[in-house]
Amino acid sequence: QVQLVESGGGLVQPGGSLRLACAASGGIFSAYAMAWFRQAPGKEREFVAGISRAGGRTYYADFVKGRFTISRDNVKNTVVLRLNGLKPEDTAVYFCAGQILGGPSQRRDEYNFWGQGTRVTVSS
Repeated sequence: QVQLVESGGGLVQPGGSLRLACAASGGIFSAYAMAWFRQAPGKEREFVAGISRAGGRTYYADFVKGRFTISRDNVKNTVVLRLNGLKPEDTAVYFCAGQILGGPSQRRDEYNFWGQGTRVTVSS
């Protein structure tokens, strides 16, 4: 059973930065496409960024607009999301997810593994 554990969330002022990390265990990390989703209070979980198995292809939601960067390390079994230029509307719980077949998809129902999430709050 694959387990994903996120870390790195917290409170940050508008314009600030955070580094979110997701550590995977219990599976073959390099076999999975990986992604970050987020869910704000009262809203549906939405795709933020995805990365292919070898890390050569990355995909971002339009609202990222060059502010976030996803990367992965298949030796350390981690996927990282760097958040820059944070805005109050980026406040959400951020989830790491893994996809066995195809991907990385922007559809949350196509992911097989999920972490518990890490909370990001952007406020002055």
